[in-house]
Amino acid sequence: MRRRIGSLTVLVAVLVTVGGLLAACGSTEPRSLVDSIRKGSVVLGTKFDQPGLGIYNPDNGGVDGFDADVSRYVVNHIADKLGVKHPKVKWRETPSARREAMIENGEVDTIAATYSINAARSKKVSFAGPYLVTYQGLLVRRDDDSITQLTDLQKDKKLCSVTGSTSAQNVKAQLPSVQLQEFDSYSACVEGLRRGKVDALTTDESILAGYSNFWSGEFKLVEMTYPKDACVKEALKSAGAPFSTERYGIGVGKDDGEAVALLNEALTAMLKPGTDGTSEWMKAIRKNLGDEFVDQVSARAATPDSKYKFEPTVGDLSFLDSASTPCPANLK
Repeated sequence: MRRRIGSLTVLVAVLVTVGGLLAACGSTEPRSLVDSIRKGSVVLGTKFDQPGLGIYNPDNGGVDGFDADVSRYVVNHIADKLGVKHPKVKWRETPSARREAMIENGEVDTIAATYSINAARSKKVSFAGPYLVTYQGLLVRRDDDSITQLTDLQKDKKLCSVTGSTSAQNVKAQLPSVQLQEFDSYSACVEGLRRGKVDALTTDESILAGYSNFWSGEFKLVEMTYPKDACVKEALKSAGAPFSTERYGIGVGKDDGEAVALLNEALTAMLKPGTDGTSEWMKAIRKNLGDEFVDQVSARAATPDSKYKFEPTVGDLSFLDSASTPCPANLK
């Protein structure tokens, strides 16, 4: 049930209090997911303020969203495999800056919170997945036909993102004339977009889809690709390539191979079509991020020679070791 209370700001205020109430004393080392499931209680980390992915529900004390649904599914699947009852779930809000620390300190068993798998994080925690592949995109008002591609932002448009976000800085680097407006949260950006104070918001398409689905009929997604060859962090980004590729994973304690194997097995089962021909993964992503988003990105991935993926390849982390194409001298 959607409560349109002016904006999501009210919800976020509630979450600060709830986060404190739900806090559990952590140990000084990572928890064992398998042990927690056997004992009948798990602590699952996710976002509390992102519609469609992880948002706290004050009506029942739970968390709604795709990340939360994935967390519940995999934990229950593992319990079934172990032959024990589905564990009681305690939710913990996991701010982006504290995710690795919360796993390392034993404050949570797992984290699924728009948690992009990358090499730096993999040195501190282990990842199952990926369970979602997403890309950087733009969110614009549905009735605004003046922005259909990235370069349209050069036409006296105001682009919003969260303070310190690399998403907006990536755009600014390619389009120096873009007018950046930095707010303290994505919810604030969405409000600015609704009120006409900014013209577009940029971050992961999955996050944008969550807001678009929440404010049904008000927004639309615009694909972002590099307008020309560019040098980004000493790597070549070819014209037409996606701006960024994010692969969301489930974080657990470093070198907990047993948990990673069981989680990957559960994710694989979630992606497998059921007797009705539809996987639980597909049902969850459509429910939380909307049919419009799913139809748009799945069709894009299905086009010949597409540079985009839709369904993830669980357990494939080879991208962490893949070498990037060096920048030619003329782009440095």
